[in-house]
Amino acid sequence: MFDLFSQTGSAPKTLRPHQSKAINLIRQSLVRGNRRVVCQGPTGFGKTLTAAKIIEGALEKRNRVIFTAPAISLIDQTVSAFENEGIRDIGVMQAKHPRTDALARVQVASVQTLAQREIPDAALVIVDECHMRSKVIETMMDEREDVYFIGLSATPWAKGMGRRWQDLVIPCTIGDLIEGGYLSQFRAFAPDVPDLSGVASRAGDYAEDGAAEVMEGKALMASVVETWLEKGENRPTLLFGVNRAHAKALSEEFERAGVSTAYVDAFTDTVERSLIERQFRAGEVKIACSVRTLTTGIDWPVSCIIDAAPTKSEMLHVQKIGRGLRINPGTEDLLILDHAGNSLRNGLVTDIHHDTLDKTEPGERQPREKAEKLPKECANCAALHTGLTCPFCGHERKPVAGVETVDGELVELTPNKKPEATKAEKQRFYSMALWMADQRGYKPGWAANLYRKRFSCWPRGLSEVRASPSQSFLNYEKSRRIAYAKAKEKQGAA
Repeated sequence: MFDLFSQTGSAPKTLRPHQSKAINLIRQSLVRGNRRVVCQGPTGFGKTLTAAKIIEGALEKRNRVIFTAPAISLIDQTVSAFENEGIRDIGVMQAKHPRTDALARVQVASVQTLAQREIPDAALVIVDECHMRSKVIETMMDEREDVYFIGLSATPWAKGMGRRWQDLVIPCTIGDLIEGGYLSQFRAFAPDVPDLSGVASRAGDYAEDGAAEVMEGKALMASVVETWLEKGENRPTLLFGVNRAHAKALSEEFERAGVSTAYVDAFTDTVERSLIERQFRAGEVKIACSVRTLTTGIDWPVSCIIDAAPTKSEMLHVQKIGRGLRINPGTEDLLILDHAGNSLRNGLVTDIHHDTLDKTEPGERQPREKAEKLPKECANCAALHTGLTCPFCGHERKPVAGVETVDGELVELTPNKKPEATKAEKQRFYSMALWMADQRGYKPGWAANLYRKRFSCWPRGLSEVRASPSQSFLNYEKSRRIAYAKAKEKQGAA
């Protein structure tokens, strides 16, 4: 009976090594007698393709399958993905969906609808985003002991999961996919962590109202905009706020700075969301602001994440950063601007890992073992590392008391430094600076000073040729004007 699905079958796509490994690990777990198996598949893993291959095998064995999706918005794209793999006998359980077909051997169901319908018989249930607790799934597990359940999740670390699910298989990690070229490299910058000492905790995370009060500070919100203008390189960006009011306020701050933004929340209907996605892909919208709506189920060409929502949740932290880890032509790396300090609080996404499912009982506190593993930046080269000696430059960390930090300044956490700009890139910047100096009637020395601020050296040996500025250059130059104005204002108040 454990041979629920075969390993063979013709398919339009060839499985990647980690996907084949996932299917083999699931089969091996079933052989050992487990009936509730979770497969951890990070962002970019290809969970839907893996599920399609499992379903193909189950159909070859003449078994019926239910695939559950946690959100209605995921139903149609799941059906489309399955059909692209040659699976045709599909019915949909979601409101009055036109693909409703109770006789189909594969049922793609929203969890919400499944809870309100008579659930059909099936030998296999595949639960997408299985870390999201669902009463109807738990009831099915209790009532259908002969049914096999396979859970899929990028973050299967929810409290108490191990009390329902029997086994966890991990075919690969985020680091493995980055190393294999399936996900992008990333650079993370973090500010001095906001003071959240007075913010209460609810359900193991920061209380939304208290966190919002801290993060809605005028200086901090201005820093979010200024930092993106300086470092964001005009990249397509997702921004996460604490709540709807905070996300909207940040969106308005960017609009005032001349950056096109859009706002998405749980009440944004599918038509408007589709329009925003098209505008985002076309570059008409540069920053999409939300709270948690865009943490799962989207595949937009994102190459920058602005995280302005503090969290203690490793799952939420990894989900947010994961939205930008897919490789996009033109910006093959991800830039993380972590204004909430989540990378320092929870660790880099490549460092967060759990080998087993959590079995914490109700009422017990979930164990946290990260205290000694949290990263710190090297004072010499800014590379992130643990221990006292930096493995990259050899600098020895020594505890220093009374260190004063600079407000709003981001420090790079990741050891993967961005490659030094080429001579052609430096020439392009200097040419744009010269063009702007001409337009504003400035002396050429202004362009040289702007160049020095950007590259920490003078433009020696470069041509005096002019070039019209790019949007990225305009954003950077604007950020320097804002910083200058703030410095003058601060001097005047002193």
